[in-house]
Amino acid sequence: MGVHRAVEILLDVANSQDGPIYTFGQLIHNPQVLEILAEKGVSVLNDPSGAKPGMVVIRAHGVPPQTKEELADAGFTVIDGTCPRVIKVQNIISKYARLGYGVVIVGDRDHPEVVGLLGHAEGQGHVVSHPRDVADLPRLERTIVVAQTTQDGKLFDAVAGAMQERFPGSRVFNTICDSTHQRQAEVREMARNVDAVVVVGGRNSGNTRRLAQVVEQEGCRAFHIESETEVDSSAIERLQTIGITAGASTPNWVIKKVYRTLEGLPYRTRGRWRQTVFRIQRWLLLSNLYVALGAGFLSYTCALLSGIRPSLASALMASCYVLSMHILNNFIGREAVRYNDPDRASFYEQSRGILITLAIMSGAVGLFMAFTLGMVPFLVLCVISALGLLYKVKLFPGRLKTGRKIERISDIPGSKTVLIAIAWGVVTVVLPHLSISLQVTSTMLFVTLFASVMVFVRTAFFDILDMQGDRLVGQESLPIVLGEKKSLRILKRLLAFSLAVLLFFPIMHLATTLAYCLVLSLLYMAWVVHAFEKHWIVTGFRFEFLVETIFLFTAGVALVWQLFV
Repeated sequence: MGVHRAVEILLDVANSQDGPIYTFGQLIHNPQVLEILAEKGVSVLNDPSGAKPGMVVIRAHGVPPQTKEELADAGFTVIDGTCPRVIKVQNIISKYARLGYGVVIVGDRDHPEVVGLLGHAEGQGHVVSHPRDVADLPRLERTIVVAQTTQDGKLFDAVAGAMQERFPGSRVFNTICDSTHQRQAEVREMARNVDAVVVVGGRNSGNTRRLAQVVEQEGCRAFHIESETEVDSSAIERLQTIGITAGASTPNWVIKKVYRTLEGLPYRTRGRWRQTVFRIQRWLLLSNLYVALGAGFLSYTCALLSGIRPSLASALMASCYVLSMHILNNFIGREAVRYNDPDRASFYEQSRGILITLAIMSGAVGLFMAFTLGMVPFLVLCVISALGLLYKVKLFPGRLKTGRKIERISDIPGSKTVLIAIAWGVVTVVLPHLSISLQVTSTMLFVTLFASVMVFVRTAFFDILDMQGDRLVGQESLPIVLGEKKSLRILKRLLAFSLAVLLFFPIMHLATTLAYCLVLSLLYMAWVVHAFEKHWIVTGFRFEFLVETIFLFTAGVALVWQLFV
């Protein structure tokens, strides 16, 4: 929590403020994050003298009080990104140091957090890294014992025991972060049930190194790596079960790249046909052909739900439009794709010419199919295609009176999720209806609502997975605006609302009885959301394929209904 909070504070500053922006020391011990921050113009400040004053963010580890005073005196605007858990330890130390207690900190002497904690001890602090170090402490009348928040729990207990023996009556405060406790306990349990554990994180990260040590303490092999390029394929592919964990400062996209690398290893040794199927599945996802196919199937389903005859031209129009827009917007928004989906970014870079050609051709075919449906569908598709292409283009003059910077449609918070849902609703439902009649009917509105909700849930769900990358590039997706938990609650309520509507509308003769069968599709999506919340599924290629399959599943339900009605 503390690491993510510090990064978010810095990104909010970097995305909204002008002028020099610094972090006091390295924000976190992760080379990938530090590289990205450098690209965004954030500098590391180690000595304020001689540096141009600007905004400086205190890292999650915290600093001594005098450091903040020096920065303020030098003309810097100080923004405190210290982890609240670290602040709690600082307050304990300050309180007892003022009362004359000696302060014993269990931690790594040169770690930035420990250096900061010592600054609050008013010269009465001592650092202990091992139980045997207790014997070297001077005689102390009254003492307290605290821990570096990312310290090993077993080591802290051992040091606390040694302190009670030498200094009876010592007050012990177990200040190890709850998430550190939990992660170490989970890794300890994991190590007992797998052949090896891959630990992802910076080599300078103390909590990441300790996770690897915890694995080895359980007699399990640990592979401590910083990125997917360090995966020891020859050693790992011989094993049956692999655990993955990561340090607190490891970015999601790095973990995702490692997981996807490991996910593909078994297919190298389990037969040619399995490898071929995996490669086809991966290619369909990365090229967006699978989601485009889903749009065509959704168009077919919605036609049956509306009581109109499914049209190949309508389905092809929807597929081509979605394929074209997804490919082009992935190129336009490649900065976010780089963090949210590194494999897709690499794929797009390698297949740039082919994909751009495919996007142009599919866009042209989609417009031609719309033209065969009528002039109104053609004109509407032209408008929404233009809006899609202009999504990240500077259109507006600048900041609003509120101070919010709105220059592009993409700058409107939460706009991406909503607009994608509306666009899908238009191409899968509205345009096929307009090709038959220009009259707006209750059935058209209902089915459009159903299609839009399905797409909204699917898109918002992927936005939740992409929160870290979106925040890095300053894109305010719906989950960033509302928060992950609130967004998930909204998705579940939307699914519940859609289920109620599906059961109600056939009674009102606003949809065919297919609506009853499509309850299965909503239950499918609800299960995926629930499985994600319960951590039953890891977010790799197979998980993404499972989510995107919702539209094919829905079409399968519609086909069975059509055969029996």
